[in-house]
Order: sequence, then C-alpha cells, then structure tokens
Amino acid sequence: MAGFNMKVTPEIEQLTEACKDHTTMDLSLYGKYDVKRGLRDINGKGVLAGLTQVSNVQAVKVVDGKEVPCAGSLYYRGYNIKDLTNGFVKDNRFGFEETTYLLLFGTLPNEKQLEDFKELLANQRSLPRNFVRDVIMKAPGRDIMNALSRSVLTLYSYDNNPDDISLPNVLRQCLNLISIFPLLSVYGYQAYNHYVRGKSLYIHNPKKELSTAENILRMLRPDKKYTDLEAKILDLALILHMEHGGGNNSTFTTHVVSSSGTDTYSAIAAALGSLKGPKHGGANIKVIQMFQDMKKEVKDWEDEDEVRAYLKRLLHKEAFDKRGLIYGMGHAIYSVSDPRAEVLRGFVESLAKEKGRMKDYRLYSMVEWMAPEVIAEERRIYKGVSANVDFYSGFVYSMLDLPLELYTPMFAVARIVGWSAHRMEELINTDKIIRPAYKNVLPAAEYVPLKER
Repeated sequence: MAGFNMKVTPEIEQLTEACKDHTTMDLSLYGKYDVKRGLRDINGKGVLAGLTQVSNVQAVKVVDGKEVPCAGSLYYRGYNIKDLTNGFVKDNRFGFEETTYLLLFGTLPNEKQLEDFKELLANQRSLPRNFVRDVIMKAPGRDIMNALSRSVLTLYSYDNNPDDISLPNVLRQCLNLISIFPLLSVYGYQAYNHYVRGKSLYIHNPKKELSTAENILRMLRPDKKYTDLEAKILDLALILHMEHGGGNNSTFTTHVVSSSGTDTYSAIAAALGSLKGPKHGGANIKVIQMFQDMKKEVKDWEDEDEVRAYLKRLLHKEAFDKRGLIYGMGHAIYSVSDPRAEVLRGFVESLAKEKGRMKDYRLYSMVEWMAPEVIAEERRIYKGVSANVDFYSGFVYSMLDLPLELYTPMFAVARIVGWSAHRMEELINTDKIIRPAYKNVLPAAEYVPLKER
C-alpha cells in the first residue's frame, strides 16, 4: 500500500516541471488550425461532434438567414420534454419508466406495453447473491461515483456472456444496469456512511410495485418513508437528467468507447468516469456549496444590494472558491433559457413550502434573475446567460435530504438510460455511416396521453 499513500516529494515536483516544460501547447495553434478544445470552442460554446436520433437540444432559430438565440427546447425522440413532463403531472403518475421506454425504443408505449416494461425492469431490480457483501461493502470508496464504477466493472465477472455485443445481448445488459443503478448508488452510499463516517448501516430491499424514484427514497431513508410530492419531484428530476443529446461529455464518451467494440460494462464505466467530473455531473454540488457560503456571508438574504455585492465578489474571485464563477448560471448551448430548469422551477416552490424552506427559495429566486444582470455588467459575454438545470436540481436534492455524496450518482441513475440508448444507436449504425456532427434528424412529435394510445 506504500505506493498508494506515497507523498508528493520534491523529486515528484521536479519531474512534474519537466513534464510541463515538454508538454505545454502553443494555444494560438488551436485558432490557426481551427481545432476545437474537446466538445467546446474557444468561447466555451458547445460544438457539433456526431449524429444522433435519441434527443435534440435547440437554443437558436433562423431569422432572415441568421441564427438568433431563442428559448431553449429539449426533445426526447422528437417529443418536447415539457409536453412529456406535463403529461405525467396531469395524470399524477410517475414517468421515469415510460421515458426510458421512449428513449430506448423510439416511441411512447401503450398501457399494456408500459405495464409489461415496468414488470421487466422490476424483475431485474436485484443484485447477484452476496454482491452487496463481497463487492459494495468491501473497500467502500469516499466517492460514490468511483464505487459505482467499480461495481459496474465487477458485474462483468457475474455475466455469463459479457463480451457478446450482439444487439439483444447488449439490450439485456443495458436493461439490467438501468434497473440496478439505484441499488448500486444507494448501497454504495450506505457502505460509505457506515464504514467511513461511522454511522448506522441500512440496507433496504427495493419493492417491485414501486417506481424508481420511490425505491430510491425507500432504500435511502432509515424509516423507508417519503411523501408522494417528494417521490414525484425526484421522478421529474431523473427524467430531466436522463438525456441531453450526443454532444455532452459522458454520452460522447459512450459513443467513442462503444465504437471500439468493447463490452457494455467497460463502456458504461468510461461514461461514469466522464460524468464524475465537476464540469459535467458534479456541477449541482458546486451550486449548493456556493449558496452555503452565500448564506454565511450575506447577513440579510432579502437585501438585494447585499446579494448583488456578493455575486460581484464571486465574479471578481473574492468569494467562495475564488474561481470567478456563479455556479448554476450559463450553459454551453442554452442562452435564453434551459427548459429543464423551467420544468423544475415550477415544482420547487411546492416542495419548499412542504419542507419549510421558503426563505431559501426566495434567495434562489433572487439570484436567478439577478445573476444574469451582474454577469452582463461585469463580463463581456458572447451569448445570453440564464439559470441551468444544476441551479435548481441541487436545491431539490437538498430538500429531499439526499446527501451531497449522492448528487452525481443520482445523475448517473438517470443518465444510464441515455447512455444505453446511445450505445444501442452506435452499435446499430456501426460501419454504416460516419458521423460528422451530432445533430438530431427526427421530426417533432406530438405527445399523446397514455389512455389514448
């Protein structure tokens, strides 16, 4: 174990400098050869990197032959995310499983198809015998994302046919992972909470008749209790995080790694490694931590001048982590609005009332409208800035009493659906096309209520 715990010695620091001396790039070459830095251009704007029919992100419209910013839209297989979520809310039902069906198979299920699919997922919602004891409980990680990745890679050894990348076998593997990601995440946290933090250990089995969101809350809480509003809002949050086009980092990783012909477990583990990064899946944690600091520094949370002064200090690198960022503001694609944030915002107030967090809600609301003004005053920006989904999702998770350690794993519980759809898409189209740009090619579809299908 000595090598793992070796300190950074002067020799290591000297070798690091040698590495930097011979690795530093002339940044002007990126402009000279028009090379994109990852999945964003020099201004931080998202770039196109392939084709997909799974979902589409829209933030501009063409007026007089020119692209101009517009209210953001997100489409799952052609269906507007607002129409989908409004349908679930109107019917007062959970939508995670139905949206999973849509993303994987391209159409909304009828009642019989949905019930059969929910039963299929429920029957897969169990781990191999002694897996919790032998894998999850042993060497629990301080970061649940790493523990989740380890569990996924270990599941390879429990699969009788892990390397077969025929479509039926890959779909089987994906459906199994979708079903058990909540268990792997929550049990991974419970192991960490017990062995690292010295707290009581709770391992609750899921119930087949419950939705994904209900089971997450049931498994997480010592008393297994939750309200219907809590479960419904968690369900919405999972749906909104389920998919976001092919150009986001973890989904792009899924396509790239899948194109090599590797197994499903390796591809998903790679996507998890990408999602773990604070610039991708960990952003809502930074929002929560920023607000925690804000509430310590700002004496009167309702004083607009005091809040504005704090936001300026953030931009001047004088507050919080001194990175010069107001977390939860801005997006690589959206400028006028993020549709996911708009959907969440509509339910945050109801949850805040139930939880007695209205003072926090008013502070969030103030920062949401004030931050774009402050940014416009202090910075030269190439496009509009608005609240993104991370701005409200962290607040939602905190009101649901989810520990910070589970914020990014909850993102993974949702995004495994999108990754699975993209992995299937990549394998189906392997050797048929070369993807020059991630651009949706599906026409818009009109949402039809479940009872009318």
